Amino acid sequence: MIASLMVAVIAFGLDRAQKAYHIAAECYAIGQAACVSVPYFFEPITMTGWRGGELLSVTPFFDYVLVWNTGISYGLLDGLPVWALGAIMLVAIVALSVWWWRSTEFLVRLGLALCVGGALSNALDRLLYGAVADFFHFHWGSWSFYIFNLADVAITLGVILLVVDLLGLFRRRPAKSG
Repeated sequence: MIASLMVAVIAFGLDRAQKAYHIAAECYAIGQAACVSVPYFFEPITMTGWRGGELLSVTPFFDYVLVWNTGISYGLLDGLPVWALGAIMLVAIVALSVWWWRSTEFLVRLGLALCVGGALSNALDRLLYGAVADFFHFHWGSWSFYIFNLADVAITLGVILLVVDLLGLFRRRPAKSG
């Protein structure tokens, strides 16, 4: 239980640290979305103080950007008010936390801890900024993978661990008696 709890704290902390390093202090305006509506991309002078729209081309297939996601995953439910999205996220976090508490399987707890840590960080983004800050953008030619953050990576890894457990991989087989 302690190991999985530490994983949740680390997932949450890494995402918060990355966002604290890049996002401008004036963007922290609880419930006001002070920096969310920046509609253009520009080359940043520094790696700190970003407000949204910054683009740093790292490779021909990867950009480091700051994009504000006002919806949930993949921009779904974009038209809902921030409080409604926050309520949906709160219900999901509580449900995952209860599942985590009741589970006895290490792999399940680890997966749920990653999901909860990432979801809590994204929920905090909604509270602080009015949207979720996303940074990583993979693309090739006209193909573009969605833009995501470290919290999304933690959630995705958590879901993968839950699927691995569901498929029964890495489970101990009962010894045959004979």
